[in-house]
Amino acid sequence: MNKILKEKIMEAFSSVLPITAIVLIASVILVPMPAGTILEFMGGAALLIIGMGFFTLGADMAMMPMGEGIGIQLTRSSNIVIALLVSFVMGFIITIAEPDLQVLARQVPAVPSTTLIVTVAGGVGFFLVLAVLRTLLKIPLSALLIVFYLAVFIVSYFAPGNFIPVAFDSGGVTTGPMTVPFILAMGVGVASIRSDRNSQNDSFGLVSLCSVGPIITVLLMGMFFNPQGATVEPHVVPHVETSRDVVESFALQLPHYTREVLFAMGAIVVFFIVFQIISRRYKKHQIGRIAVGFVYTFIGLVMFLTGVNVGFIPVGQFLGSEIAATPLKWILVPLSMVIGYFIVSAEPAVHVLNKQVEDISSGAITQKVMNRGLAIGMAIALAITMVRILTGIHLMWFLIPGYAFALILTFFVPKIFTGIAFDSGGVCSGPMTSTFLLPLAMGATEGTGGDLMTDAFGIVAMVAMTPLIIIQLLGLVYGHKMKGVEKAEIPSLSPEELRAVTLFDEVSFNG
Repeated sequence: MNKILKEKIMEAFSSVLPITAIVLIASVILVPMPAGTILEFMGGAALLIIGMGFFTLGADMAMMPMGEGIGIQLTRSSNIVIALLVSFVMGFIITIAEPDLQVLARQVPAVPSTTLIVTVAGGVGFFLVLAVLRTLLKIPLSALLIVFYLAVFIVSYFAPGNFIPVAFDSGGVTTGPMTVPFILAMGVGVASIRSDRNSQNDSFGLVSLCSVGPIITVLLMGMFFNPQGATVEPHVVPHVETSRDVVESFALQLPHYTREVLFAMGAIVVFFIVFQIISRRYKKHQIGRIAVGFVYTFIGLVMFLTGVNVGFIPVGQFLGSEIAATPLKWILVPLSMVIGYFIVSAEPAVHVLNKQVEDISSGAITQKVMNRGLAIGMAIALAITMVRILTGIHLMWFLIPGYAFALILTFFVPKIFTGIAFDSGGVCSGPMTSTFLLPLAMGATEGTGGDLMTDAFGIVAMVAMTPLIIIQLLGLVYGHKMKGVEKAEIPSLSPEELRAVTLFDEVSFNG
């Protein structure tokens, strides 16, 4: 087990190293930072690396098998009403436990945090029920996505304009490190009871539907609260000078995030215990493995959240505000593209999704290819966000055509790519987005004198949208390649040789 943990930590190190190097280079060339802030950032990066290692191992051991097992057990239930009720409760509990949602709720002063969290959790729970029904009833994912996103934009027409970015951001932050491993595995479990050839395609899509629910419910809530005069206070960069100040800043925040994660994990553990008592699904050795996985997940999330909140939020805020206040403010566009390209690898849930895609596709869609596609999408999203902040263009001018194009693509790509793409949108917008990229956007908005509610918020929505297009475009190329293989009629190809002539051959992809 120690060997596996070391491997996970080394993978995390290779993922976090590029973004760390970019920030350090920017602090030397573009924006000189106080030594204490740099030390905080380095300490945060170290905690992030170790935390990611523990978390990814814990997700493999606990969250994935638990989600898959519950999905199988629920869909085998003779009482479908009870199964759907349990799905709603499960989605509600896990969403309330999502750390990203807690971060977002504290930054929206127009609505009480508890009200916003409960509203978002209700949306996720209801749409998880719809996602399970879709898989069982074999309803095309593209049809539901078109209907629900049409509903989203119709409702947004009547919602307060300055609340729309918050609503779209809420759809992204709900699919974070707690919810994604569980819901992804649950999708595999639900689809596994079907024996038809499309069951593999339908194993994806639960995350995408669970991302739509909060957008609709928060937009509806915005109509009642009507937060026209809402303002947002930017993050205050703490003043740290000595190494003792840095250690104290981490020590003061560690208990807070320990309690936060303990609450999150506690709700899921209680649910699992009740499920096990009723179903008796897991054997003793499986329960032991899952228990150890819970411990690893707990340790990983505490270290990860402490690291990014203490070490990354101040740096993101400082970079954005200082650069935006200079004549070189347009350098934020290429800089954010580079940051976005590499930061996607530091999202814990991205690794979970990429691994599951590779497993489900039997290696035809590799983790490296998925990561490359998501990185391109993230880079484009941040470039658009910075252009929007610097010019003041409204978010909807990008979201409406972007989602329209993504939904049109669903008619032309292989079905599995639709589910993967729309799941990817939610997965990319995780804790790194809310604790580094959002402060970066808030700093840039502050430096240009913009409106934080309408300009800074919306970055999560852009991060969640662009992978829908990029991954589906990859699917178009993949489908074209596969048609070429079928026309050639080469039945003797091995799986390795077949993959070599598809998009997912690494040489072809990089070329």
